[in-house]
Amino acid sequence: MYQSLDLFLDFLTQEKGLSANSIAAYRRDLFKFISWLDNKGITDTREVTYQNILDFFITQRKKGIKERSVLRMHSSFRQFFLYLKREKIIEKSPAANLESIKIGKKAPVYLSFSEIMELLRAPDTKTPLGRRDEAMLELLYVTGLRVSELVGLTMNSINFEIGALMAFGKGSKERLVPIHGQTLEKIRDYIQETRPLIAKKNRDTGHLFLNYNGGTMSRVGFWKIIKKYVLKSGVFKDISPHSLRHSFATHLLENGADLRSLQQMLGHADISTTEIYTHVVKDKLRSVHREFHPRS
Repeated sequence: MYQSLDLFLDFLTQEKGLSANSIAAYRRDLFKFISWLDNKGITDTREVTYQNILDFFITQRKKGIKERSVLRMHSSFRQFFLYLKREKIIEKSPAANLESIKIGKKAPVYLSFSEIMELLRAPDTKTPLGRRDEAMLELLYVTGLRVSELVGLTMNSINFEIGALMAFGKGSKERLVPIHGQTLEKIRDYIQETRPLIAKKNRDTGHLFLNYNGGTMSRVGFWKIIKKYVLKSGVFKDISPHSLRHSFATHLLENGADLRSLQQMLGHADISTTEIYTHVVKDKLRSVHREFHPRS
């Protein structure tokens, strides 16, 4: 059964072109399930039943697994067994009737414009690392990039002539994202003046932003940087790595941006994913109405 998993993951990588993060999620979910089956003496994919899958989810829910994780697992199982059926490894998918759990979309946590400004002022720009951090935070906010996209930027990702960058999103899909002129100059200064002070010849991979050792910045490393400056700036919110992306989207909509343009800048395949930000704007309008309307 583990061999079938390897074949499926190779299919997702080579044929579907999914991102490393998506592949890791599929591997994690399916390896957990296959290990659970293995402990019950089920080692052949043809022996797996719909009841086996239900029993597995019951044990996971007893362990306190979150509904959103269950929803992701449902998708993983359906895709895995559908692949095995197409490859004629099994005759019928035991996950064919697996129903998705409908869960409400949670409104994203975002920062107000004043909170964003406090966060951007937090780095000590007298030091090379402080200037790097300022450039990273500002670029993330003005472009709405995912953190993985930000740390994946290379020296060739920025086009200073047209004032935009090329981002590689989920599934290695490319998209062009505009950069504000002031931020563009800050990135130019970082490349010319600051990055050479951080880079190490034997560790430089050509990525735009480097860690303190001169190597490639990781998502975890950048998340630690954000947490440090959130504490320093006094922004008391439950900030996630996506918070600056959420702030970017919300602020654009509040200032009149259309949903289709925002979808393109965020790199969402489906506009329904982008529509979650309209709920945030509507909630703000309702709160303003309740506070200021004489009949509220």
